[in-house]
Amino acid sequence: MPGPDFNTTSFGLLRDQVVVITGASQGIGKGIALGCARQGAHVVLHYLGNEQTAKDVDEIVKEIRNIDPTRKTVVVGGDISNPTTSTRIVEESLKTFGRIDCLVSNAGICPFYSFLDIPHDVWNLTRSVNLDGTFYVVQVESRRLACAKQMKGQTPQGGSIVAVSSISALVGGGQQAHYTPTKAGVKSLMESCAISLAPYHIRCNSVLPGTIETPINAEDLSRPEKRQHMEGRVPLGRLGRPEDLAGPTIFLLSTMSSYVTGASVLVDGGAFVNLQ
Repeated sequence: MPGPDFNTTSFGLLRDQVVVITGASQGIGKGIALGCARQGAHVVLHYLGNEQTAKDVDEIVKEIRNIDPTRKTVVVGGDISNPTTSTRIVEESLKTFGRIDCLVSNAGICPFYSFLDIPHDVWNLTRSVNLDGTFYVVQVESRRLACAKQMKGQTPQGGSIVAVSSISALVGGGQQAHYTPTKAGVKSLMESCAISLAPYHIRCNSVLPGTIETPINAEDLSRPEKRQHMEGRVPLGRLGRPEDLAGPTIFLLSTMSSYVTGASVLVDGGAFVNLQ
């Protein structure tokens, strides 16, 4: 029997919680943002800041209002690899809500290159967005605000942090040698943060999606042979959708997982364990 549909039914698992989501304008970030809103959260939507992502995030705000007009949204644009963006996210969150209860660090990029063809600027950009960006939104230098510092000040309430890593944190990728180390780093960062931040009642976990259909991989999956190969590796028989990440993430953000920290949850339809 199928479980509860976290994407269509309001259970209120995050009722009136303030949830910051980076990279929320499309793909996994969008799926998680809408899922959080359906669970009663107020959401702070970070996006890159260019014209297209601004349009995308405006559409998400409209969708959230349609879900529940009482849900409040804050929109913050900027490059997550710049630490000042994280500070602005926190400042804007506090200006509207006065607190931050949850953080989903999702912003990331994944350009495809063969290993010997990876330009140094692509290596640096991928690392700075995926790994540095996650670090900055959790913790930046002492004179600036970041989410963990704000949550520490909310003790004993604390907070919950979930970073979107990847199944690629556990395996190699012929076209992703610049990407997989960053996702392994994100997973490791959450494990270390789980230890460091536990005294402040801040839980830190990660979700590891498998192949999820998003704009990042749309071109690659447009090839029928590639899609067939990827689908054939998944025991559940299909590729993931952004909304498939909402349920596991909401669980980790909510009090239902109050004794869970330092965990890494695979969301891959069983692909990782399929050795056939």
